[in-house]
Amino acid sequence: MSQADRDKWNQRYRDGAYVARKHPSALLAKWLPRLAPKGRPPTAVDLASGIGRNTLFLARQGWRVCAVDISEVALGQLAAAAEEENLEIARIPKDLEAGDVRLDDIAAEGPFDLAIVIRYTNLPVIASLGDILVPGGYLLAESHLVTDADVIGPTDQRFRVAPGELRSAVTGLEIIASYEGIVEDPDRRRAALAQLVARKPA
Repeated sequence: MSQADRDKWNQRYRDGAYVARKHPSALLAKWLPRLAPKGRPPTAVDLASGIGRNTLFLARQGWRVCAVDISEVALGQLAAAAEEENLEIARIPKDLEAGDVRLDDIAAEGPFDLAIVIRYTNLPVIASLGDILVPGGYLLAESHLVTDADVIGPTDQRFRVAPGELRSAVTGLEIIASYEGIVEDPDRRRAALAQLVARKPA
């Protein structure tokens, strides 16, 4: 993304984008009880976190979370929300679409028991996330799916995945579960999604 893209997202968050979406991803809420390691505080990274509905959900469940987003405004709003609830959340402002993205700065906060990428399409980044997971760690990804149905999400098909594309991008990890189709969000809006849960071999 360019500086213009960063400015665009910063302005969207200043204008209150997504502020009404407080609920976590249904996929994350369903799977989280099965993903935490035993015997130590679990760690997670939330890529393209926005204002942090999923980051905050994880932190409230006792996870140590690192949030990554291009928008400093979104991360600032997340910091304020975390402070209000006395939650410790690491934040990394990062353009995940700046050519050959290196994850060294993110890896320095890990390694992680869980990496989540919710409704952000960047297959090269998703494919590389196994590198920052602990052995036995999990990847949970959810991307908007190409569809002709009347659903929420990007109208530009570049920001959606074709059937099978998300699954094919995840190499070196064991696919635990996957789904492609229409889902209804807790706020009753319909979305076409590709979802998967994958595990790094122990």
